[in-house]
Amino acid sequence: MSNENYYPLMADIVKASRVVQEVAHTAPLLKNMNLSAKHQANIHLKREDLQLVRSYKIRGAFNKIASLSNEILDKGIVCASAGNHAQGVAYSCNKLKCFGKIYMPETTPRQKIKQVKMFGGEFVQIVLSGDTFDDAAAKANADALEHDQTIIHPFDDPKIIEGQGTIGLEILQQITEPIDYLFLPIGGGGLASGVGAWMKEFSPNTKIIGVEPEGAPSMKTAFEKNCNVALESIDRFVDGAAVRKVGDLTWKICEKVLDGIVVVPEGLICSTILQMYNEDAIVAEPAGALSIAALQLMKNEIKGKNVVCVLSGSNNDITRMEEIKERSLLYEGLKHYFLVRFPQRSGALREFVNDVLDAGDDITHFEYYKKSSREKGPAVIGIEVQNPSDLQRLQDRMTERNFIFEYLNDKTDLFQFIV
Repeated sequence: MSNENYYPLMADIVKASRVVQEVAHTAPLLKNMNLSAKHQANIHLKREDLQLVRSYKIRGAFNKIASLSNEILDKGIVCASAGNHAQGVAYSCNKLKCFGKIYMPETTPRQKIKQVKMFGGEFVQIVLSGDTFDDAAAKANADALEHDQTIIHPFDDPKIIEGQGTIGLEILQQITEPIDYLFLPIGGGGLASGVGAWMKEFSPNTKIIGVEPEGAPSMKTAFEKNCNVALESIDRFVDGAAVRKVGDLTWKICEKVLDGIVVVPEGLICSTILQMYNEDAIVAEPAGALSIAALQLMKNEIKGKNVVCVLSGSNNDITRMEEIKERSLLYEGLKHYFLVRFPQRSGALREFVNDVLDAGDDITHFEYYKKSSREKGPAVIGIEVQNPSDLQRLQDRMTERNFIFEYLNDKTDLFQFIV
């Protein structure tokens, strides 16, 4: 971006709030009884998942596109997105009757692609390109340059940042007590920049904590290296927050407004998604659960405090739930995979079930490979247990009964290949 010294002006966020009210409602700020009891704190959720496009992204997208002249809009706009920004851009294009070309990674959940088509209608064209947001962004930038069209960046743009900053304005209008901690999810940093700037101005005693997925800690890395570098590789599971490099503008702003960054394991995010669904009937996407998952990692600091978490989105594809459950069980230490070499004789499996497993153990995965002219045949076995401490008991019993085995959970490359 050319404006290297940009910092959000509060007047511009106020102006943006008047613009975005045309497409975004004031999302409720609700105390969550389950989380409050669990963490012995007053936990409030800013429910941006309840927006029409089911995420906060409509704010920045509409604020940016509405600021463009008719001449620019007539040429058409281009954007890249892993999903939520695309929906905001698509809805804005439909609302303002301008054409937009939207580049999305080929790995984008089908549910998000379908929603983009629905919101944009005849005013958008979707192009699937690359495996990550950064791949799609490179194609989008090249396309926009070739056709002299305007890029609607998902986070590194003043109008985007100001649009997202309207959430901070609303939070302080909605809450009556001082906020001790505010947790903000970070993908590219647009939300954290805009909301963080507003809170630093009008609630300076609030500790603002950015939250990133462990598999894509791009902002934390930029802080540590004092340079906005691109990560060599990322885990794309938290698709709404998995970017290799944060914005140049947002990095500089976040350096000024964030009091800390928490990096959350993907497994904990999955456990949080399941907990929120089972306890509160809230459907959160992985990026949407980020700020809430961070509470577990800061439970000592937030005890007895007033806390706000921005629940950023609920665009979760139901087909991902099996993977979410699997990752949760692995993180909680309740599911374990072994490569067991069974003697190739009748009764070997029965002996394993009767002598190694307890009544509460459940075999959830079993693949046996019978080898000719071999005394032992390998089997990959997945076992779900009742308590994390049961792992040692399983390993001890297999050793005592002379079952030769390898534990696969901590062998990352082999584990991902086999299971």
